[in-house]
Amino acid sequence: MQDHVDKLLIQWQEHRPDLDCSPMGIIGRMYRAHRIMTDSINDVFKGYGLSQVEFDILASLRRAGEPLTPTQLYHTVMLSSGAMTARLDKLTDRGLIYRQPSDDDRRSCKVSLTEEGQALVDQAVTAHVANEHQMLTALDKDEQAQLAGLLRKWLLANESALK
Repeated sequence: MQDHVDKLLIQWQEHRPDLDCSPMGIIGRMYRAHRIMTDSINDVFKGYGLSQVEFDILASLRRAGEPLTPTQLYHTVMLSSGAMTARLDKLTDRGLIYRQPSDDDRRSCKVSLTEEGQALVDQAVTAHVANEHQMLTALDKDEQAQLAGLLRKWLLANESALK
């Protein structure tokens, strides 16, 4: 059986046999996998009225187990300060988070989940993890562990390129 990338590699082999296109096999599959996973993940989040960034913010607060500053959040989610402020405003308006002013600095605050926000993120993360399990069913547990190890190795060598 051939996937989409195999067909592209065959075409390159026919028209550019001098070129080693084997990296395209890996990178192309990673790119296509990313697109498939992103669509599936975003569908789950939409079912809870959330964007991926909103989910990431709520999940970051849930994982932290304590209030975080907007700065801590935008470093975790990799948003600009202005973009984080806009997202926090929307989540506050929806009653999912609240901002607690700092006692020490009037310009600073801590962000926490409301009860409604915690309940929503708990439901969404449960559905998200179930969706991820479903996406990986083509691989057995050993293959999943092997893939995780290979991706970890690749990320450790390349993550510094993220901006």
